[in-house]
Amino acid sequence: MNIIDLNCDIGEDYGAYRLLTEQEERMLMQHVSSVNIACGFHAGDPKTMRRTVRLALEHDVAIGAHPGLADLHGFGRRELQVSAEDVYELVLYQLGALMAVAKAEGGIVRHVKPHGALYNMAARNEHLAEAIVKAVYKVDDQLILYGLADSQLIRAAKQRGLAYASEVFADRRYEQDGSLTPRTHHAASITDVNEATAQVLQIITTGKVTTRTGQFLPLQANTICIHGDNGAAVQFARLLSQQLKEAGWVIRGKGVRL
Repeated sequence: MNIIDLNCDIGEDYGAYRLLTEQEERMLMQHVSSVNIACGFHAGDPKTMRRTVRLALEHDVAIGAHPGLADLHGFGRRELQVSAEDVYELVLYQLGALMAVAKAEGGIVRHVKPHGALYNMAARNEHLAEAIVKAVYKVDDQLILYGLADSQLIRAAKQRGLAYASEVFADRRYEQDGSLTPRTHHAASITDVNEATAQVLQIITTGKVTTRTGQFLPLQANTICIHGDNGAAVQFARLLSQQLKEAGWVIRGKGVRL
């Protein structure tokens, strides 16, 4: 049986600002197997976290923490000057917050996926990657770390003995070094769902991705990300999950140990 996890970044509202309607969130959760919930630093607040956890439990979707840099104005996508100790503490803080909300609602947090700039910085920087992995491991060594495939995050998880999921992106292009094309580049994002599906199927069936410059790059995939802030996220998730199922893949995330 071919099994793949389809994850989505979600719960990224804050105060009066809504990224997705509750109906859109419900529709998204019908097509994914795990969600990464913002924990209040780059987005999210207590009410949003609680609502999103409830929706995930209602749809039997695996709950994950999505800690980011303390940068609400930049949505956590600006690279800030932070030390490994800073990163360790901010992951502890945010993971603890979501775990408390999940427990109060009768659920548990199953994985952790850093957000935005923190994710990309830790993918390159072994010290930041080790700080994230240390924080996750110290809180609960049964959690799964989601990290960019073949990055420092995955290497740090392996070294620590923490379960991990190598993540690939449906809606982003890749550079030859395995990094995501920077969002400042006009070709960073894939907006056509058929092109995105073709990229995902290429990765999970051949173990390779075609980079932005047309070269082939080896890439392992345990989980596929869809960005919830994509304007067409609901349609994207629906069509991608449909085409994956038609290609013989089972979408499953809950309880998987990788």
